[in-house]
Amino acid sequence: MPTITTRDGTEIFYKDWGKGQPIVFHHGWPLSADDWDNQMLFFLENGYRVIAHDRRGHGRSAQTDTGNDMDTYAADVADLAAALDLRDAVHVGHSTGGGEVARYVARHGKGRVARAVLIGAVPPVMVRSDRNPGGLPMEVFDGFRAALAANRAQFFLDIPSGPFYGFNRPGAKVSEGLIRNWWRQGMMGGAKPHYDCIKAFSETDFTEDLKLIDVPVLIMHGSDDQVVPIENSAKLAIKLLGAGTLKVYEGLSHGLFATHPEIINPDILAFIRG
Repeated sequence: MPTITTRDGTEIFYKDWGKGQPIVFHHGWPLSADDWDNQMLFFLENGYRVIAHDRRGHGRSAQTDTGNDMDTYAADVADLAAALDLRDAVHVGHSTGGGEVARYVARHGKGRVARAVLIGAVPPVMVRSDRNPGGLPMEVFDGFRAALAANRAQFFLDIPSGPFYGFNRPGAKVSEGLIRNWWRQGMMGGAKPHYDCIKAFSETDFTEDLKLIDVPVLIMHGSDDQVVPIENSAKLAIKLLGAGTLKVYEGLSHGLFATHPEIINPDILAFIRG
């Protein structure tokens, strides 16, 4: 398997297909590079070099018990970009991966990044506080941690079966394949890094990162996102970007790029071609 070794000695698995302008895909919690199969094939066929990695502790990367935080995730991406000599790259991140993109582009991407796409992304910050009164209460994330520690396998069935893809909505067209693939990817990773990552995606404040990004950014968000509610994420993030575009998808869920690739992929392509 192709891997790089990061500055702290962690092995990171990645896929790298094709030639042309690179598009780098950043997956959500607790998944892997495999979550982007549809997009990897679509953009490969459209003449792009497509790259996706398993975040440390996820998928086929090392199951680290340390470094499971957003600063380290972004530094790992910087190591990957340097190893593969990625320039003029487009970085596409979903959910937690959207936070990873924001931090990487702001802190490490100077001279290497052309554009960024945030899909159902966690920035600016998820958890409720005095500074973020519209956020989700800490009890929500404590519940995630308790469920993961008690029975991770069942928890990783409950999420995709319900709110992640909107399969809990009346009349939803349920895909058993998506549910099983979500579970498969989740169970490939490590319990400790998955547990730690809950804090990383819920408590990291990306406000200053968004302000520092100086490349065009497309924010894509479903109006019925039950995992990262749009009012306290995309609608706040767009106000912090210097060159941002917000595209709202009525009635679509958190996992909109997986349930509706026929809508999302062409919109990303149009943005990249600008």
